[in-house]
Amino acid sequence: MSKINFNLDIYTYQIDYVGHVSNIVYVQWMEIGRTILLETIGLPLPILEKKGIAPILIHTDIKYKKALYIHNKVKCEVWISELMNASAIINFNFFNEKNELAAFGFQKGLFIHRDKVKPYRLTGDERKLFEKVLIK
Repeated sequence: MSKINFNLDIYTYQIDYVGHVSNIVYVQWMEIGRTILLETIGLPLPILEKKGIAPILIHTDIKYKKALYIHNKVKCEVWISELMNASAIINFNFFNEKNELAAFGFQKGLFIHRDKVKPYRLTGDERKLFEKVLIK
């Protein structure tokens, strides 16, 4: 496996004052991408919750290259570029229907023990699941 690809719809409530997709929507799309990534590798949120693990964000960075509008079709790519013991860098690309890069970004996520609120170190088996989408 490598990058995970999925499509996104644009809705009228996501359009800002000047008529294009609001910048905050990209953060929402990143949330969708992280959820899809976890499901795809076999660690969906309900399983993490049962294990007492919570993924949290500690950094978000987005660069906007080309505006998206209500009529556009959006494709997203998501993958991991760095995998540490308790954290990961998740990368995102957003394309329009012409495959033109509209935006790209990354988020740094940290795994914590839900009850202790302290960093959680991934086990060897958990790391192997994330390595399926690790592209350095």
